[in-house]
Amino acid sequence: MARVKQKGKSGAARNFITRNQALKKLQLTLADFRRICILKGIYPREPRNKKKANKGSTAPVTFYYTKDIQYLLHEPIVEKFREYKTFAKKLSKVLGKGELHEAKRLEKKKPSYTLDHIIKERYPTFHDALNDLSDALSMLFLFANMPVTDKVGAATVANCERLCAEFQHYVIASHSLRKSFLSIKGIYYQASILGEDITWIVPYKFAQHVPSDVDFRIMLTFLELYQTLVGFVNFKLYSSINLNYPPKLNISKDQSAAGLSAYETEVKSALPAPAHADKAAKKRVGTLSGKLDSIVADEKKHATDEHIQQIDHEETEDAETVTLDEFKPIDEEPSTSDVSSSVKQSDVNVKLFSPFTFFLSREVPRYSLEFLIRAFGGKVGWDPVLGAGSPFSEDDTVITHHISDRPRLRSKYEGRVYIQPQWVYDSINRGELVRTDEYAPGATLPPHLSPFVKYDEHTYNPEEDVSSAEEEEDEEVQDAVEEKEPETKQLPAAEEPAAAEASEDENEAEQHQRELEAEAAGVSYSEYVKKNSDATSSKKKGKKRGRDALTVEQKEQKEAKELAKIMMSNKQKKLYKKMQYSNAKKEELKENLKKKKRAIEKRKKAKTEN
Repeated sequence: MARVKQKGKSGAARNFITRNQALKKLQLTLADFRRICILKGIYPREPRNKKKANKGSTAPVTFYYTKDIQYLLHEPIVEKFREYKTFAKKLSKVLGKGELHEAKRLEKKKPSYTLDHIIKERYPTFHDALNDLSDALSMLFLFANMPVTDKVGAATVANCERLCAEFQHYVIASHSLRKSFLSIKGIYYQASILGEDITWIVPYKFAQHVPSDVDFRIMLTFLELYQTLVGFVNFKLYSSINLNYPPKLNISKDQSAAGLSAYETEVKSALPAPAHADKAAKKRVGTLSGKLDSIVADEKKHATDEHIQQIDHEETEDAETVTLDEFKPIDEEPSTSDVSSSVKQSDVNVKLFSPFTFFLSREVPRYSLEFLIRAFGGKVGWDPVLGAGSPFSEDDTVITHHISDRPRLRSKYEGRVYIQPQWVYDSINRGELVRTDEYAPGATLPPHLSPFVKYDEHTYNPEEDVSSAEEEEDEEVQDAVEEKEPETKQLPAAEEPAAAEASEDENEAEQHQRELEAEAAGVSYSEYVKKNSDATSSKKKGKKRGRDALTVEQKEQKEAKELAKIMMSNKQKKLYKKMQYSNAKKEELKENLKKKKRAIEKRKKAKTEN
């Protein structure tokens, strides 16, 4: 006899567990449970049959995989949460009694934890970490511009600023920036790092209003994970281009609002550093990078003999060339040397601004323009109001481009070009230097288009020339009208004699012109007229044949579509109708935008002619 299955002991009821059951099993509060789920990357799941998963109940509940909750039982951070809960009870009890000395002693024994092992678990390869870097950078740049409140501490904001500045310095040193776009939400950037496109957004530096309906506990938990992730990524990226990590911070410049100029990057020496120097460097890095050697050691074991010989060769000859570290993840993944060669072969001009020296006026966003110009090889200085650390002053003769955002300038220096800030962004997105006269101070700027939009046949492209399409339509209409008109035109009986005489004079002038052309060609007049008439008739017949062939093709395509529709199921037909409806709406919107653009161009042309 087969074994009888008990209800609620197998299937969906065993694979899924409710949130309340998970809380009882882990012995955690709801806040701590949410926190550990965010750190470990565990999210609610949706079973196919909620009634079976909830053992016959139809009450609305949140489900998790039972294996995920079982996996959390062995997480060391869960034990740290319990230790911290015990510590908080003891501290509140001591403070209630007024025993300050005992409270200070307990404060020194405050339990702490690190997320290093979680980073290694969630991102087993370096490219996995790069894939998740876009959200991390956006979060860090957001909190770097946040005001210090009771929910967001000063240490958190300072650490976010440091990590963001370190990443920006890597992008500048590696020339890996590719695109930038000014939007209402903020400034979008895209960098290509080891073959991965990383896109993040930086908010404008305005006075930030902190909303009251946002749960900052959830956001700070994500921020805690992302800070550790970006710290590890920065360390590896700096090592890949032979730079010391972390870069030195000039405190006096930082206090004078020097921004990126307050950080000084240094190239690693070719000779191996002594042991005490390594210890001092680890102390400067702190808890974040103190345990990185254990993670990097696994990758060093997979290094090839050829790579090791290359490093030994560089140490003996004191070569100044930079070699990228080789990453070999679990799956077959291209090495950094292959990725770097593919990046070098691209048509991106990473030294676009290298011949130029820029000066920024006080009204332009220095935090963005300095980063962009330096990332593409240019030199940049700024007004002292924007902060300390400018390498040259406004009256320096080496300046080639002066960026200003004022409609009028009181004084100008000779030998330099005055432009608006949008010129820098548009030049980067197009990969070439655009015209400067369109971006002069006070001029109406051309449209700033997003470089992240991909245009298809149903999408309106603002850069598409609509004048050519309009001319083609006019030619087709004119050909259709000529076909309908009779070959011999007779004057109506009611026409005035003066008009008839004028038309006869025009025909005589045209005939005289044709006689001159025939004489120049060295043929008789009758042969010349016959040759021209044959050419025009063949041209019209060719156009007509093309239109007839096109109509035949269209008929065949239409018949094929009708046959395909017959073979469709009802569900597929409904889906196809929705697709056709959406495409028609897109085409209608595209044509309306084209008409508006044609009207604007006609008005501009009329103004210039007048």
